Amino acid sequence: MAAKKTLLEIVQSILSDMDAEEVNSLGDTTEGLQVASIVQDTYYNIISNRLIPEHRGLIKLTALSDSQFPTHFKYGTDVSGIENVWYDGSTTNAVEYKEVQFLDPMAFLLRTDGVGSNYRTVVDKSAGTKLRIRSDKAPEYYTSFDDEYIVMDSWNSAVDATLQESKSRAFGNKVPVFSIEDTFVPDMDANFFPYLLAESKSAAFSLLKGGSDPKVEQSARRQKTSLQNDKYNTIRTRGLSKYGR
Repeated sequence: MAAKKTLLEIVQSILSDMDAEEVNSLGDTTEGLQVASIVQDTYYNIISNRLIPEHRGLIKLTALSDSQFPTHFKYGTDVSGIENVWYDGSTTNAVEYKEVQFLDPMAFLLRTDGVGSNYRTVVDKSAGTKLRIRSDKAPEYYTSFDDEYIVMDSWNSAVDATLQESKSRAFGNKVPVFSIEDTFVPDMDANFFPYLLAESKSAAFSLLKGGSDPKVEQSARRQKTSLQNDKYNTIRTRGLSKYGR
């Protein structure tokens, strides 16, 4: 079974195959830092093309807590996709999360434009359009006009002045941080590491040595194939939701 490696170990392996100067720390040579940067780029290329299970989880939405934008939330900078959103609409101390359904912007506008009473006119942050946001019930629908803010269709002003961050819950994909540090271990399952190493070697040979190595290219293709049916530790029986960002 493949083992996880530190960034330094990955860089040392690549430098060895390139017959480059050995390093004991990433900053020992310029080439060592160049290879570390290549590994970083390769890592983000890999995760951008895949839904990696360990990058999916509960996500914090940041409420604007502004009476001018009572139902606006902001995506975190580490969020790459939202699958599900819930809101606790309880009027008591009980917790009663209900899923808030995603609507595409046009459907959301058609719905809010049809509101005839118990609403407040809210000017959206992205384009300045006016939205009729109901003020007498917990939210049922949400959308995003700019991929930066979430807008929900209503809130209960008798309970809260604005929708509350503490009452929201979301699930989706997060973008992990990659640090250029000796001891840093890339955030991915162990079975992805041979592929990360092979792809990084291929890129390093191409960028720093002016050409590719057939054996390295063959290894990268083999590792890519082996990952196609081996992404989850826990068997999943249904497909992913397409909602959100």
